[in-house]
Amino acid sequence: MKELQDVPYWLLGGIAVALLLQGTLLFRNAQKRGKGKMAWFWGIWGLTGIPTPLICYLLFVVLSDWRKANRKF
Repeated sequence: MKELQDVPYWLLGGIAVALLLQGTLLFRNAQKRGKGKMAWFWGIWGLTGIPTPLICYLLFVVLSDWRKANRKF
């Protein structure tokens, strides 16, 4: 834990704010897209790290919805 003591408090606070913001935005966007219970998954996963959950959400949800909307049949 010696390394954690060397990290400035403002950096830890900034990381905490970024994680909360990312989790909240992923949850609210998934709810808006009608993902049901998966919205909770995206929100909770968004609290665990930056930026992997956001990148996966963009690839698997946003891009998928965009492709479905722009399908030409």
